[in-house]
Amino acid sequence: MLNLLSIITFTPLLAAAIMALFLRGNDEATDTNAKWLAFIATVATFLFSLILLFGFDPQDTGFQFVEERDWIMGLTYKMGVDGISILFVMLTTFLMPITIAACWTVTHRVKEYMIAFLVLETLMIGVFTALDLVLFYLFFEAGLIPMFLIIGIWGGKERIYAAFKFFLYTFLGSVLMLVAMIAMYVDAGTTDIPTLLTHEFSAGTITLAGWQIVGGAQTLMWLAFFASFAVKMPMWPVHTWLPDAHVQAPTAGSVILAAVLLKMGGYGFLRFSLPMFPVASDLLAPLVLWLSAIAIVYTSLVALMQTDMKKLIAYSSVAHMGFVTMGIFAANQQGIDGAIFQMISHGFISGALFLGVGVIYDRMHTREIAAYGGLINRMPVYAAVFLLFTMANVGLPGTSGFVGEFLTFLAVFQVNTWVALFAATGVILSAGYALWLYRRVVMGEMIKNSLKSITDMDRREKAMMAPLVVMTLLLGVYPAAVTDIIGPSVTALVDGHVAALAAYEATTDAAVRLAQN
Repeated sequence: MLNLLSIITFTPLLAAAIMALFLRGNDEATDTNAKWLAFIATVATFLFSLILLFGFDPQDTGFQFVEERDWIMGLTYKMGVDGISILFVMLTTFLMPITIAACWTVTHRVKEYMIAFLVLETLMIGVFTALDLVLFYLFFEAGLIPMFLIIGIWGGKERIYAAFKFFLYTFLGSVLMLVAMIAMYVDAGTTDIPTLLTHEFSAGTITLAGWQIVGGAQTLMWLAFFASFAVKMPMWPVHTWLPDAHVQAPTAGSVILAAVLLKMGGYGFLRFSLPMFPVASDLLAPLVLWLSAIAIVYTSLVALMQTDMKKLIAYSSVAHMGFVTMGIFAANQQGIDGAIFQMISHGFISGALFLGVGVIYDRMHTREIAAYGGLINRMPVYAAVFLLFTMANVGLPGTSGFVGEFLTFLAVFQVNTWVALFAATGVILSAGYALWLYRRVVMGEMIKNSLKSITDMDRREKAMMAPLVVMTLLLGVYPAAVTDIIGPSVTALVDGHVAALAAYEATTDAAVRLAQN
């Protein structure tokens, strides 16, 4: 279909423009119309993305549905998807109608709230479809603005602090990435991402300010991109903005932040770091593996100490992103398959957990774990749903949470046994904090009088959770729904990475022999 990617990307933005121009007033009718327009636009975007998915050929490892035209100042508007990016587009469009449904109880500046989420959806999809460096950077950075507003306007008591911390952390990390992109353009003479994927950036040892940089320009560019993507994921120790952002963000903001925005860092590693800078990725892989393992264990221990449900789940997200970076920089088929699967699965599970917190927060207006207990007596449906996602978060076999972790451990064990063993303790700790949370909130006797009148999930809340339940169970018993799509593209990525390393080693060996002679 002609320009399908542009239609998918900009449909939410079109709805936001219609809302801004034609919806007037601050009455209840205007608010309801804004909610329905946002919901219809996000559903339409998802339906368009299904056409994309059904027309996608997984065996074609190149970019498909490519759109390219001249833009401004010699820049090119170019978009496309491959087996790695298409599922992130699907994850985004799948979750947005659910997120809008979660906004139905919002009463403050509803039109602006809906516009912020619609603009954010366009920018998130754009990140996963952009095939030009400048276009990617614009989408990647512009996504900060609506999320900054969502946290800063509709967040909790400390929302201003959390919003600025979120913005400054992620923006400052991306400044170095912009410098690296300029250097890439100077070196390769293009901002076209498919062309850059085949370009060989210099990997020879260079001297900079008296320091010898092994891997040369590749290492410097890799570090610049790493500064941006590591904060975005976020990796330990640059993760501290995430718990604050989650605690202060409204429920819908937390869902999108955990389910989609964090995945941009992992996607960046797969699209840029690994294929464009293979030598630097190989040289620095041990650093990333150990940082990831430390993140899994450390943030799991911190999660055990939390008294706020959202903050506990936020630290859990940092731990699960540790599995993602371990899998990516294991740089083998199982690792990258597992990393992508983990990101998709985490999108469903973390989104559902934050929605679950939102369900009881709407009733009790507190996220303190100590304020709850015995909800199973009054909310049996909620107790069953929350149990499913708690078990999926732990990685119970039969749920999608198991598959990604298993593949990641399998891959890392082949690369570094000690990292795998150390990270495995995080699985035990995750069971500790997740089950502890469930026991304190849901199980036991209902002894608090404030909970005696609490009601179970209504039809809207059940409808929000149902698609997430289905996907979590479906991917748990049929992971091929993901691996069949990503497999060929991942194989091509791994083969290209291995070939680049082999070529570099051959060149290095030849240079050493020449020097010896």
